[in-house]
Amino acid sequence: MNIFVGNLAPEVTEAELTDAFKQFGQVKEVQVMRELFSGASKGFGFVEMPGKAHSLAAIAALNGKDFHGKPLRVNEARPKMNGGGGRRR
Repeated sequence: MNIFVGNLAPEVTEAELTDAFKQFGQVKEVQVMRELFSGASKGFGFVEMPGKAHSLAAIAALNGKDFHGKPLRVNEARPKMNGGGGRRR
């Protein structure tokens, strides 16, 4: 299951998110979204966990939990929509 993690403090790393989620089960992939040129955190990321039961347990336990001084927003990620953000002419 793909999990959205929002309200991340700027200094949060993929390793720290992995540690937070792996206590609930196997973590397949973690990605903190970053600005293209500056590399600064966008304040959200995604965690992929293979088991649905473990994913739901992580969501229930970590949603609202203080992490680096900010309450996390954790829920099931919505599917990516096609279409991108390009300008129309």
